[in-house]
Amino acid sequence: MKKIFALLLCSCLFFTACGGKMPGSEKLNVNSDEMQFVQPQPGDTVAEFTTDQGVIKAVLFPQAAPKAVASFTHLANNGYYDGITFHRTIKDMLVQSGSFDGTATGGKSAWELEFEDEFSDSLHHYNGALSMANHGEDTNGGQFFFVTAPIGGLSDDTLQRMADAAWRSEVQDAYKQAGGLPSLDWRYTVFGQIYDGLGVAYDISRVNVDADGKPVDDVILKSVRVYTVE
Repeated sequence: MKKIFALLLCSCLFFTACGGKMPGSEKLNVNSDEMQFVQPQPGDTVAEFTTDQGVIKAVLFPQAAPKAVASFTHLANNGYYDGITFHRTIKDMLVQSGSFDGTATGGKSAWELEFEDEFSDSLHHYNGALSMANHGEDTNGGQFFFVTAPIGGLSDDTLQRMADAAWRSEVQDAYKQAGGLPSLDWRYTVFGQIYDGLGVAYDISRVNVDADGKPVDDVILKSVRVYTVE
């Protein structure tokens, strides 16, 4: 999964600006009808991540990413994620987990085989996005990451490039408000979005790490529970 690490170093240079909200103010206030910013409704599927840093709750999108959600749900419901670590963090960029052996190469899907990407213009790598990690096209397994870039931190130049490339105006506006990593769109499958506990994800992204981005002191994902909102 080292591809993510390299790509995000590039993203840091080309897709973020020195602005954004100060640490400690991580809360999305996005005025948008894009599906990632709609609060969960009865019947929606959500995932609750209990970590030793706090709880993160994310809504899942099985209509847009059915295989990713199905695999993730099966693994979660069978305790696959219980007690593993966040094996890679990049400060104010992302936090990554889902490796059974705590390495960048561990992890398997519900079918024990890699499965194809599920890209959708309805889902993007805004802050708080939950996305599948991979090591190339159609190589999804059990690993995932949360986006934790500076909120509202995209440069004017990046936003202009998006406009010049004819990104939907709604997506441009949402990225402007939320920030995120548009460089990862169409490379990684987004299948969920944090709606509660974004600050916990940011806290995890800021722990001390070694040269490979692995936390010096283990950050534990105690459990993941997937359920339907009533």
